[in-house]
This record gives sequence, structure tokens and C-alpha cells, in this order.
Amino acid sequence: MHALFFVLGIPLLGSVVLAFTGHRDFARDINVGFSFGTFVAACVLTARIVADGPVLLWDKQFFIDPLNVFLVTLTAFVGFTTAIFSRPYMQVEQDRGKMTSPRMRLYHSMYQLFSFTMLVALTTNNLGITWVAMEAATLTTVLLVSVYRTAASLEAAWKYFILCGVGIAQALFGTVLLYMAAEKVLGPESATLLWTSLDVIKTQLDPAIITLAFAFLLIGYGTKVGLVPLHSWLPDAHAEGPTPVSAVLSGLLLNVAMYAVLRCKVLTDGSLQRPLAGQLMMGFGLLSVVVASFFLSRQKDVKRMFSYSSIEHMGLITFAFGMGGPVANFAGLLHMTVHSLVKSAVFFTVGHATQKAGTQVISEIRGLIKVNPTVGWGLILGVMAILGMPPFGVFASEFLILTTAMREQPWATPFLFLSLGVAFASVLVRVLPMVFGETSLKPLAHPPALLPVFVHLGLALVLGLYIPPYLNIWYVQAARMLGG
Repeated sequence: MHALFFVLGIPLLGSVVLAFTGHRDFARDINVGFSFGTFVAACVLTARIVADGPVLLWDKQFFIDPLNVFLVTLTAFVGFTTAIFSRPYMQVEQDRGKMTSPRMRLYHSMYQLFSFTMLVALTTNNLGITWVAMEAATLTTVLLVSVYRTAASLEAAWKYFILCGVGIAQALFGTVLLYMAAEKVLGPESATLLWTSLDVIKTQLDPAIITLAFAFLLIGYGTKVGLVPLHSWLPDAHAEGPTPVSAVLSGLLLNVAMYAVLRCKVLTDGSLQRPLAGQLMMGFGLLSVVVASFFLSRQKDVKRMFSYSSIEHMGLITFAFGMGGPVANFAGLLHMTVHSLVKSAVFFTVGHATQKAGTQVISEIRGLIKVNPTVGWGLILGVMAILGMPPFGVFASEFLILTTAMREQPWATPFLFLSLGVAFASVLVRVLPMVFGETSLKPLAHPPALLPVFVHLGLALVLGLYIPPYLNIWYVQAARMLGG
């Protein structure tokens, strides 16, 4: 039985089991167990693909290659560490009355189902199934964002549902147009939505239809990425949902949506033989970086602040892939990896900090270094990492993106430097008092799970100093596949 069966089957089974047992005291451990099983299966799958090369499975409906296999492992890993963080965090939420037994059952079940939908979107070869999986991910996260059932969380969930529903409808229309273009070449009896089939005949696809299709696909999946001006759901969803949900939204779901955009970009570039897709991505990416950076300077809620940081970084990743070429694509893939690791670590520490203070208002969170030194140091190190300080991996990827932009797109370089400078100052001036200010806060009843924080930051540090050969080979192979 192929490892992919377990990668997809374990979280699906977990969602069913936790739908019945998710309110029990041991449910948090079961959630961690299923997440760990998914991670182990993903590692086995990765090892097989590295050894044997790309593989088509189950009537060619699933396809694993160098572009998605390590993203599968990254998704499973962050899902596992977030489940570990979630154990004491959700216990505190339950003790405080914010989570009832039915809500805990819903939370744990939807957490596993969310992991399943993301893994399906990453591994399927069928662009129609990709759309279905992204829609399913939207529905599961709507339930996760609204799990507190407060007026603010319900409003954020509805906003998320409506905006992303409209966006995913645009992606559906783009998928239909893609099918129309492929049918003219392959005929109605062929597998016209299989990415491997489309990749072979991409130069024969009608350029006019593909241009329109990519525009709708970029708008649709770009809504899930959080690109400006389609971003307004993201700060509310991050601020009002449980912090573990914020971690997987920023660290994982945005990457999955970006992966869908990249698959479509490869087809568009092959059909048009000109960089229209890249130009659109550079435009949306740069706009996102600039707007998000200046919004950072106005935030008073700590989770909203870091949600705008996610928009900024996804804009930078989009800009990198828009430039294309081996170096920019390599930098974009590296940035996807380190952003997932560091941003989830930041949300872990923010979650503990807000629980200690009983508020998400930045001005009311002070002295974390005194209340719990590990939380304080975790937050300040995570912030320095996400702001691109050396020697963390974010610095390495941003350095590659900026130097490539200076050479290939010099007009954009001043906007990037200004935006990154504004973001650096805006975040740092707010975080320093949170960590080192005076406070009267007392420790939490349940010790926080901080091991995931320092594991993530340690991996980001390693990637800033040394990229293991097998990971470097993946980046190089995936960068070549993306072309540009």
C-alpha cells in the first residue's frame, strides 16, 4: 500500500474519530497522535519520491513530484507541532469557559479534516479536485474561526466565508475555462483537467482562453493567499479564531493556495510564451507588500498585526515567483518554508502571551520576559527571525529576492526596501515593550508547550546558515519546474 494512502487516510480517520471523542480529556493527545502519524507517513512518502522520482497514483488522479512532496512534509510537520501547542492552549481555553465540550469536539474534528483537505490539494493531479479541496478547506476553517461563538468570531467567519466563497467561485470559472482550452486539444474523452496531461500540451492551449483563465484563477486562489486587495478576511480570521488556527492559516493554508497559483502559472507561461502571468503576480505581490507594511504601523491587536505580516510575506513570495528564473524561484520556495516555520512559532508565543494577559491588545501585554522567560525569548527571537534579521532563513530568502529584484526589476527595489523598513520598525516598536516592559501578570495554571517554538526557530536558523543537500536539490528541481 502506497505511503500516500496513509498521508491522506490518517487525518481523514482522525476527523471521524475525534467527531465522536473530541470532547474527552484524552482527545488532545489523540489529536497529537493522528498528526504525528500523518507526519511520519509524509516523511516516508518524501523518502520514496527522493529515491524513485515522481509518481502517478490511483488512475492518475494523484501526482507526487519535487514541487509538492516537500510541501506535503512541511504541512504535516507544522500540523503536528501545532497540535502539540494546542494541547495546553485549548485546556486553558476550556478551563476559562470559552470552549465547551461540543466546541472541543468540533475543533479537534475540523483540525484533522482541515489537514486532510490541504494534503489533498497538494497531492492531487486533477485541477478540479484541487478546487474542491480548497473549497473544503474554506468550509472547515470557517467552522474553526467561529468556534468561540462570540459576535466577533461569527462576524469574522461570515466575512471569511463570503469573501473566500466569492474568490473560490472565480477560481471555479478559471478552471472551467482551462477545461475549455484543454478540450480543444485533447478532446472530450481525455483527462482534460489532469495537470500532467495539460503540462504536456501547454504550448498548444489557446492563448486567449488561457489568459482569461489565469486572471480568474489568480483572483480566486489569490484571495486565499491573502493578496491585496483581496486580503480583508485574513486579519479578522486570525484575530478572532483560536491561536492554533491562526498558526495553520498563516503557516500552511496560504502556502497551499500559492501552490495552486504556481501550477496554473506554469501552464500559462507555456501557452503564452510571454511573462504575462509573472507580471500580474509581481504587481499583486508588490502591492501586497507595500499595503501590508503600512497597515502594520496602525495595528493595536497583536494577532491582527502578525496577520498583516503574513500578507506582507505572501506578497513577497508572490513577487519572487512573478520574477521567475532559477534564483527567484529558489528564493520563493525557501521563503515559503521559513515563513511557515517562523510565523507559526510566532503565533505559538503570541497565543501564550495573550492567554497570560487575558487580552490581545498590544498596549496591555507587558513584561513577558519576567512572567515566563521562555515565552518572552521565544517571542523576541521569533520576531527578529520574521523581520529578516541574520542569520535566520528569512534573511537568506529575502536577500536573494532583493538582489534578484535589483538586477532584473530595479524599478521595484525602492518599494521593497521602503516597505520592509516600515514593517521592521512597526513590529519591533510594538513587540519590545511586550517583552521587556513592566508587568504584574502571573503565570498560567498549565505550563505552555514551547518546544515547538524553539524547534521551528532552530530549523529556520539552520536554513539561514546551511541548506541540507537533499533539500537544496528539491529547491533546485522545483525552481526549474516553475521556469520563468
